[in-house]
Amino acid sequence: MAAMPGNAQYPRRHREGVVAVSSETRTYDIAEPESVGVSSDRLRELIERAHREIESGLLPSCQLALAREGKLVAFETLGDAEPGSRYIIFSMTKGVVAGAIWILVGENKIAWGDKVADFIPEFATNGKENITVEQLLTHTSGFPQAPMNLDVASTREGRIECFGKWRLNWEPGTRFEYHPLSAHWVLGEIVTRVSGSDLSDFITERIFDPLGLSAFRLGEPEDRQGDINDLAIVGELPTPEEVKEVFGVAIDLEEVRGEVTDEALMAFNEPAARAIGAPGGGGISTAADIALYYQEMLRNASEIWDPRVLDEGKEPINELPDPIRGIPAHRSRGLMVAGEPPEAQFRGFGHNLSPRTFGHDGAGGQIAWADPDSGISFCYLTNGLDAHIIRQGRRTIGLSSRAAVCA
Repeated sequence: MAAMPGNAQYPRRHREGVVAVSSETRTYDIAEPESVGVSSDRLRELIERAHREIESGLLPSCQLALAREGKLVAFETLGDAEPGSRYIIFSMTKGVVAGAIWILVGENKIAWGDKVADFIPEFATNGKENITVEQLLTHTSGFPQAPMNLDVASTREGRIECFGKWRLNWEPGTRFEYHPLSAHWVLGEIVTRVSGSDLSDFITERIFDPLGLSAFRLGEPEDRQGDINDLAIVGELPTPEEVKEVFGVAIDLEEVRGEVTDEALMAFNEPAARAIGAPGGGGISTAADIALYYQEMLRNASEIWDPRVLDEGKEPINELPDPIRGIPAHRSRGLMVAGEPPEAQFRGFGHNLSPRTFGHDGAGGQIAWADPDSGISFCYLTNGLDAHIIRQGRRTIGLSSRAAVCA
């Protein structure tokens, strides 16, 4: 496994107290925690908590990274995985796609209220003519379960044809319902039409290259997938009775899963699915790349975004009821925002995080957030997709709560 500074598993230490962690051609400098105001003791407690499910045999592997002041202070790979290897990050990808849209808004090439049909005329069918870019970003566009199979998704022409066939489930802007994949396919096509670049290339060239990061990819050719950890489903869905005990209402989760089934998740073990790069959930990354991406969202040190647009992108504007959690959605233009406890915990954020904390999780227990008050950004990835969402939620809160108090 990789380790934090001061651990003897590292082969050498640089004079400045920075340690290099390498995987293939990727290298990360790991700063001494105290040099950026992070407690080594609390960081060690966080890593020990992440070990728990590895040692018990529940999860095959996990990876975590924590950063502050633009520097990594921990990058750990635990369990049956190579140090620095990559993971499917699922819906965590949405936070990166939001960043791509924000760039174009800052360049006045897109406005939040622009109609999707102005960019994609083929989309303007079946009552979808007035859907806006903002509604796509806030999951209020009205077609949460619009279908698109792997064969259709594999070509741009197939996707565009599919857009024209999609129908609304409800009037856009009147409800919040999480769109697992559909809305972000449309956002990806908007980026392509506005910028002239494929979404994957745009993200690499405009976001990760300027940050000096090379692990994240939205779609990876089959000959470059060797360091991606294979997925495994672990555990079982909680029963309706278990759900009622926690949420106060009995829900049969098999009936409300929509597109996010075990079969759909495990499809990302297939090379073809990994190559497509679904904007709503097909990102591939290390935890380090994501933690440093969220540092940039905090600091904008590389000036990737217009500062005004960056603030607008992180501001919660969607307070419509979340039909699953039973609380206001409290979403920004592309991200989840913690808000006040106890609602913050129901949104998947830990204790001790400020209400302004923003991020985006991913299926199976993936975690990513940044707290503007503490300056910490944190990412946790696993290839063990825990079907027991109550246990998964408790793990998320436990890890995030420990990460939050590292500074």
